[in-house]
Amino acid sequence: MSKNGWKYIFYPFQWVWRSLYFINAVLTFFLFFPLFAILLSSKKWFPLVFRVKKIWAHFILWPVGLFYKIERRSQLDPNRSYIFCPNHSSYLDIMLIYISIPSYFVTMGKAELKKVPLFRRFFRRMNIPVNRKSRIDSHRAFLRAGSELDKGVSIALFPEGTIHHNGPVMGRYKNGPFRLAIEKQVPIVPITFVNNWVLLPDDYYRRIGHPGIAHVILHEPIETKGMTEADLDTLKQRVYAVIDAPLRERYPEWFKRAPSPAAAIPDSLAG
Repeated sequence: MSKNGWKYIFYPFQWVWRSLYFINAVLTFFLFFPLFAILLSSKKWFPLVFRVKKIWAHFILWPVGLFYKIERRSQLDPNRSYIFCPNHSSYLDIMLIYISIPSYFVTMGKAELKKVPLFRRFFRRMNIPVNRKSRIDSHRAFLRAGSELDKGVSIALFPEGTIHHNGPVMGRYKNGPFRLAIEKQVPIVPITFVNNWVLLPDDYYRRIGHPGIAHVILHEPIETKGMTEADLDTLKQRVYAVIDAPLRERYPEWFKRAPSPAAAIPDSLAG
């Protein structure tokens, strides 16, 4: 049977599997919600909430046959704060940042999440909502992120800002994470989610997804001590190159037919 023939045979099963993933995510959220509601009542319990999130992430992934392999290329200092910068190609990325990052951190996400019933309390209390359409709100969010770093809390930011539908080819990077790292003189830890875009793609109209093993790479921290605003583009380019290298190695054919060269490089380098 041809490759396309097998594709059509497995097509309905893939949709059943994808539906089960999201149904399981919702059911496990309600299972853990009472515990979250209690622990979120006090900031001193936030590190414990972080541990529960790690457990919840496993409850979402394992029942539907999603597992992971984490490649740690350095030993992070638990007493330092970092800015973690992963590529963003799947909703699976959210679960895996909690599984793969060992120390407590907070994330920055869309302000629209505050409107989701039940989840808004969960999101607003512990994470940093940002309305990217408002410069004032974006500035306020980054001030709060800086405050967290000052307290020794790490931040996780997707430098692309949103999920892009170019397969493993990343979108343009925003300046925010790099400006923040330079201002606070904290290291950036690049993270490569190698195959999340295949396992649980956001562009489900082209690819549906399937069970498998997610490959995650935590790269060595990139120090920013001594850097200034003049180094922002260089830092952005360096982080991009580190995250990009394993993707190019794994999927060379995708980069030969990338939709647009401008989509694969940072804003300031696009000419």
